[in-house]
Amino acid sequence: MTSVVPKVAVIGSGISGAVCASILAKNGVAVTVFDWGRGPGGRMSQRRETTKEGTDLFFDHGAPYFTVSNTGVLDVVLEWESRGLVAEWKEKFGIYDCISKAFVDYEEESSSRKYVGIPGMNSICRALCNEPGVESKFGIGVAKMDWAIDQKSWSLISLDGMFLGAFGGLIATDKILAAPGFAHLTGHPPPLDINLAPQFASRVEQVPFRPYFVLMLAFSEPLRTISVRGFSFKNSQVLSSAFCDSSKPGRSSASECWVLHSTEEYAKKVIAETGLKKASDTTFARVSEELLQEFQRTGLCTSQPCFMKAHRWGSAFPTASIAREDKCLWDTNKPLVVCGDFCVSPTVEGAIQSGLAAASKLLEMHLVSTTQTTTMSMI
Repeated sequence: MTSVVPKVAVIGSGISGAVCASILAKNGVAVTVFDWGRGPGGRMSQRRETTKEGTDLFFDHGAPYFTVSNTGVLDVVLEWESRGLVAEWKEKFGIYDCISKAFVDYEEESSSRKYVGIPGMNSICRALCNEPGVESKFGIGVAKMDWAIDQKSWSLISLDGMFLGAFGGLIATDKILAAPGFAHLTGHPPPLDINLAPQFASRVEQVPFRPYFVLMLAFSEPLRTISVRGFSFKNSQVLSSAFCDSSKPGRSSASECWVLHSTEEYAKKVIAETGLKKASDTTFARVSEELLQEFQRTGLCTSQPCFMKAHRWGSAFPTASIAREDKCLWDTNKPLVVCGDFCVSPTVEGAIQSGLAAASKLLEMHLVSTTQTTTMSMI
């Protein structure tokens, strides 16, 4: 390309934002990624914890792995694999029945390949956010987005009132930017004002989500009663799945690390009692004990963990797709594109698809704009 958008802001460093930023940068666009987290990843984040003895533990406490069926996404993933960013998780998976206390089904060997980031799920996003042409700024929340019609640029203001810069294009990847929940978390109104993007802001605002808790556990000795490295629970009101993180390629085997996922019903029950605000230490302690007790009741866990910590995902997992055909949303009057798993499907693959589509759409919008400007100058 000989002419591109001079500067673009991508809000959110999850997989959709990271993929979008990487594609734009490869097409000559100067990209700045903003994220209010400490690092990239979103629900692809990896949690680092330390035991009392000083041992470092790592947990993929969001997405445990991902699968791919779309050929376009597969091409991208295979390129990541060639770079050592991902690897196939070749382990046995199954279903555990909490009533019969037995594994009632095992996954077929021919099932979809399970990919994980190396050495953590967030490694993919970290690499993409560090590619040439991409500048990443973490610990910065965007509180306001203003469109200057005369300058044809977006001005961004941070939560603490700092001017973040002017940009010729804007990619928003977090649905909370248009949701009432933004005010609960920050005390500011959602930055994606419905008046700025009446065509789709209300659709983003109303995306339903599925909450759940995760429990990160570490054991000094392997749980030898478990014959698989990942499984779902049948007939449990508390637990939905469990994954052995330390069995993934590229992980340390010094301790056996497991991540337990609660059911949606359990999470909703706790949130109904404690509210949507940030959970207290008391709440997390209670959740930790209840999830561990359910795990022990299955008979699969007969020893006490040497580390235990809970985390809540309140709105990271959408239950609806609002742009399944187009893969992203865009404003027809200004360079604003919204992408994320909530546009396609609540999966890592869906988020990648949406990020690819968003980059393509923004480049297409600019080409149309450039062509129109050139035509007018020739009249």
